[in-house]
Amino acid sequence: MNRRQQISSILLAIGMIMLLVTAILPLISINPSWLKYIYATGAVFTLLARLLEKYTGKNITLKRLYRIQTVSAICYCASAAILFSTFYNHVQEKDWLAFLTAGAVLQIYATFRIESVEKKENPKN
Repeated sequence: MNRRQQISSILLAIGMIMLLVTAILPLISINPSWLKYIYATGAVFTLLARLLEKYTGKNITLKRLYRIQTVSAICYCASAAILFSTFYNHVQEKDWLAFLTAGAVLQIYATFRIESVEKKENPKN
């Protein structure tokens, strides 16, 4: 594992933990005003990790799946942007959850598919 992959893995782990914790806290009625800043930081960390993560192989399916993971991180950033958008009257308080959910679904799908495709490509591993 090279330096770039290590940084990407660390950023992704920290970002995902930040997203998870800050998404769960409002659901249990803990919602301080600074929580959205931590959520946005986690979303940016996740996006940076996905942008650092490059698939260099020739498998088109894997390239697509890695792009889906990047789109997932963009959904997290859009969710964070909605948390900060107070100037739109039509934005509801829980609209950010839609983008969070979409990003999570894409993330889960891509993760399982990548594992499956890589297993088929390298049956010895």
